[in-house]
Amino acid sequence: MDDKERYTSKENNDLAIPITKNESKERRYNSQVVYPIISDGDVIGSVILLSKDNNTKMTEIEQKVAQSAASFLGSQMEI
Repeated sequence: MDDKERYTSKENNDLAIPITKNESKERRYNSQVVYPIISDGDVIGSVILLSKDNNTKMTEIEQKVAQSAASFLGSQMEI
């Protein structure tokens, strides 16, 4: 998030970003979209969409939803 870039896992691969602490080190989420919330030029958080379903793939629709939510939240924090 420091680079202010979004992340989307592709094709349910093993390159998912660890989101939560998982003591058993098993992968809990198969697909994910992570989009930074930017306010006044600084990253203040992230919008994260996760799926545990093996057949779910994050598409452009999920990316746009996360982008819209991050944009809305970032603009609300500037007020």
